[in-house]
Amino acid sequence: MRENRFGAKSKVGGMREQVLQRWILASHNLHKAEELRQMLGPYRVELMTLAQLQITEVPDETGNTFRENALIKAQAAYAASNLPALADDSGLEVEALNGLPGVHSARFAGPKATDVENVQLLLKRLTNQVNRRARFVCVLCLWNGKEATYWEGRVEGKILEYPRGYHGFGYDPVFEAQEIPGRSLAEIDPAKKNEISHRAAAVQSMLASLIAI
Repeated sequence: MRENRFGAKSKVGGMREQVLQRWILASHNLHKAEELRQMLGPYRVELMTLAQLQITEVPDETGNTFRENALIKAQAAYAASNLPALADDSGLEVEALNGLPGVHSARFAGPKATDVENVQLLLKRLTNQVNRRARFVCVLCLWNGKEATYWEGRVEGKILEYPRGYHGFGYDPVFEAQEIPGRSLAEIDPAKKNEISHRAAAVQSMLASLIAI
């Protein structure tokens, strides 16, 4: 048996052995954890959370890109747990705001801003703006203690003029994806959102890598 770069054990040569992999998710966001668990479940990846291991420290996200912040979070989680650490850094990029809120999406309206406050500020910034094109971007980083592997996903769409729907979180109520016109992501069944979201695209890219091992 040998350990591959994702932290899972497999046979050397011959038929691959499908084994249960245990990773830690470098996030305290329960919504994000549940989405990723559902997506990874069929591939026998057990996704632990920081809360399960009573890890409370959160590193400062000082990166200028999603990739940099994902690596910061993954390395911190690995150091605290000694498990392969999966980190997700994602956000909303709005063309008319030159890519903002970007890496500041979760704290657009301030360090302790709520989803509602972030959405309200976004809509205020877009008042009377004709160009409402935007995209959700997600970068996943898996750090195994020696090297980082990255996957990226995105979904194109536009910002609505007011919030709609009760599913999802973050900016979902004001984002309409190109794939499903006429409805915000918060008006879509969560299972359907998991099929077309930026996080789903990044996860699908990651799963393709795992299957190829």
